[in-house]
Amino acid sequence: MESIKKIYKIGKGPSSSHTMGPSKAASIFLNKNPNAELIKAHIYGSLALTGKGHLTDVAIMDTLKDKGEIVWHFDEKLPLHTNGMLFEAFDNKLNLIDSWEVYSIGGGEIIDKENKVTYDHIYPHTNMADIINHLEQYGGAFWEYAFQNDKDDLNEYLIKVWSAMKKAIKKGLKSEGTLPGGLKLMRKAYSYYFKARMQNQFIRDDSFIFAFALAVSEENASGNVVVTAPTCGSSGILPAVLYLFFKDKEVKQDAIIRALATAGLIGNIVKQNASISGAEVGCQGEVGVASAMAAAAAAQLAGGTIYQIEYAASSALEHHLGMTCDPIAGLVQIPCIERNAFGAQRAIDSALYAINSDGRHYVMFDQVVEAMKQTGNDIPSLYKETALGGLAKVFSDNKNKNKEDS
Repeated sequence: MESIKKIYKIGKGPSSSHTMGPSKAASIFLNKNPNAELIKAHIYGSLALTGKGHLTDVAIMDTLKDKGEIVWHFDEKLPLHTNGMLFEAFDNKLNLIDSWEVYSIGGGEIIDKENKVTYDHIYPHTNMADIINHLEQYGGAFWEYAFQNDKDDLNEYLIKVWSAMKKAIKKGLKSEGTLPGGLKLMRKAYSYYFKARMQNQFIRDDSFIFAFALAVSEENASGNVVVTAPTCGSSGILPAVLYLFFKDKEVKQDAIIRALATAGLIGNIVKQNASISGAEVGCQGEVGVASAMAAAAAAQLAGGTIYQIEYAASSALEHHLGMTCDPIAGLVQIPCIERNAFGAQRAIDSALYAINSDGRHYVMFDQVVEAMKQTGNDIPSLYKETALGGLAKVFSDNKNKNKEDS
């Protein structure tokens, strides 16, 4: 497996696969062809269908500037992944001088057709069962395993990640007004945070979780800086859970950093064995994985054993199986923002459920990951970030019907 640093990317939303990945690809192609007069960016498949709502064109044009031109291919798909791009460079006589077929595969990662998968393997194990067997034999915790195998600067990098997560929450909690895009959706984090402070202990934890998750998700929807965990679309879940422990339970930063390491390990296992791309496996690969990461972190912070931590992650992912990716109007707003709030709550519940057990259960994390992969393969493309099915279609159909009726 790769470094968990690749799970946590700090950058602007609203979508790691639709903005971070395309921006990175455009930058690479521009640097390779600095003297090109024109660069055409052909956008295919799911990337095209929800590209405008996810600001794909904005991300690419911000990189290419006046040299760029976007060409949408809504009804075509390139062979390796539904988030496909073809960049073409032209000279001053409009002769084609270079081209590059490239794919945004989730979490800000890109691949091209010449090298479908590129991994810098630094972990000796690739699944949960082998990692647990290793820890049983040699001792240690998940976070210790991560620090033993990852890059030397992991601690410093995770401190930066935690700082960026906190900034997104604090900024989101202070912001009010309407989110960009045609839905005219109002921000809710400030209101939820204010109400949470007025409530009794029995319900305030859930309310704080909602407020913190909304804060980050609304920042993401506004195109502001967030941390992929594992994606932009699910970036509110893990920070919300960690911030609850940090702010309300007075957990120290060192413990938070160790929890981030464990959560990153969980995300890495899924990325290695299935997918974290909503366009590939649906929202179970984004919100479901983020909830599993947060559940593992919460269980560790609550003093759980490696078995209870595994159980927490397994439960959180298991109960997101089959979740479709159907963003209304192609925006990372409805249902994405609320899904972050409920994904964070489910993470806490999964951790609590696991902590109250002895950690023994039947369906292990690796099996849930495999089930998620199979389920993702079986989900029709309409429900994989195309905005052609599910909530997106029902909303659009009703909107058009109301226009006809009026």
